[in-house]
Amino acid sequence: MPLPKIYIVSTFLLLCLTLQAWGQGFNKSFHTKSPLTKNRYNYRASQVGHKKAKTICPIFENSKYPYQGLGFKMGDPFAFTYKFYPRKHLAFVADVGRPASGLYSTYFREQFLEKRAEIAPNLSNVEYSSHRVKSDFIVETRALYQFDATIVSKGLQVYTGIGWEFRTTKVDYDFNFNNGPNPEDGEFARVTNSRSTQGIQAVVGIEYAYFQLPISAFMEMEYYVDVMLDPGQNFLQGGIGLRYVF
Repeated sequence: MPLPKIYIVSTFLLLCLTLQAWGQGFNKSFHTKSPLTKNRYNYRASQVGHKKAKTICPIFENSKYPYQGLGFKMGDPFAFTYKFYPRKHLAFVADVGRPASGLYSTYFREQFLEKRAEIAPNLSNVEYSSHRVKSDFIVETRALYQFDATIVSKGLQVYTGIGWEFRTTKVDYDFNFNNGPNPEDGEFARVTNSRSTQGIQAVVGIEYAYFQLPISAFMEMEYYVDVMLDPGQNFLQGGIGLRYVF
C-alpha cells in the first residue's frame, strides 16, 4: 500500500529546513566573540557573510571519494541504513529494519483466506477472526546511479536504481473452525504462520546535503515485486531519513 505522498514530501522539506536552521544557529553561537576579543584582533574588519561561508557536505566534493554514510530511515521500512559512495555517480545502499506491518494488514488477512488449507490443515469450516504480526524483518540492498540537480537547488542530487529485498514474517492468526456435524461444536484456535520471501526492487529518490554538518537527508520511493512466495504481488514502499557522512 502506498504511503501518503504529501506527508512524505512535507516531512522531508521540514526536516531539511530544520537541520539547515539548526546548523546555522550552531555556527553563529559557536563563533560569537566577546567585545574584548573583537577589539584585540580587529574583528571589526569586513568578514565573509555567513551564507557565503556555508560548506557543502563532502559527498558533493568530486576529489574526495570514496565516502560512507550511516544513519536511519523512517517509513516502510523503519531501518538502519548504510550507504557507500565509491565515486560521484555511483552508490550502494543496505537497509536493515522492520516494515510498517500495519500497511499490510489487508494483505495478511487475504493471505489467510487464500491459503487457509495450508495455514490450518485438517480443519473444516475455518473462518478468519483476526491476526497479529509477531515479528517482521527486512533487508534491502540497492545499486544507485546519482546525478546533480543543482538547477533545482544547490546541494541536491537525484538518484535511481535497482536492488533486492528479503523479508521474513511471523503472523499469529486467530480463527474459528468446526469439524463436527453440529454448528454448536465450533471451536477457537490460533496458529503461527512463518513466511520468508524475496523480490526485485526499483527505487527513485532525492538526496540533499547543503548543511554545515556532514549530514545527508534523503527521501525515496521503492517499487517491490515478490518473486518467491507470492509471485507478481507488488507494493509501493519508501520513506525519509538522515545519514552521517564520513
